[in-house]
Amino acid sequence: MGTTEKSVNVLNDLIEINNDRIAGFEKALADINDENADLKLLFQEYATQSRKNSQELTALAASYTTDIETGTSVSGGLHRAWIDVKSIFGASDRESILNEAERGEDAIKAAYKTALTEGELPAEAIETVTAQAADIKSAHDKIKALRDLA
Repeated sequence: MGTTEKSVNVLNDLIEINNDRIAGFEKALADINDENADLKLLFQEYATQSRKNSQELTALAASYTTDIETGTSVSGGLHRAWIDVKSIFGASDRESILNEAERGEDAIKAAYKTALTEGELPAEAIETVTAQAADIKSAHDKIKALRDLA
C-alpha cells in the first residue's frame, strides 16, 4: 500500500470514529434525563467538536482521493468501543453514563494516537490531526474527571 493510500485510510478511520462519536453522544443526549443537564450540554459540545473534526478530515482526504468515508463504521477495532457505547447509553445514572462516555473517549484518543504514530500522514494532515488529538484528550480528561466525581 502506498503512502498516499495509507494516509487516506488513516484519515477515513478518523472520520469514521468521529462520526461514531457524534452518534454516540447523540444517543446519550436522547437517553439521559434532565437531572444530568450539564452532561447534555457537554455532550452537545463534543458532538459539535467531532462534526468539525470530521469536516476538516474530509477536506484533507479530498485533496488525495474521492474515496472518502462519510458514514459511521459497522465493524473494525478502532470504532467498536463507540458502537458499544451507543447501545449502552440507556443507563440513566450519572456514573454509568460517564463510564461509557469515557470508554468511547478512550477509543477515539487511541485512534488519534495510532494515526499520529503509525499513520504516515503528510505534514498538513499531521498539523490538523495533532490539534484535534489535543482537543480529544482534553474532552477525555474532562469526562474522566466528572466520572471520578460521580
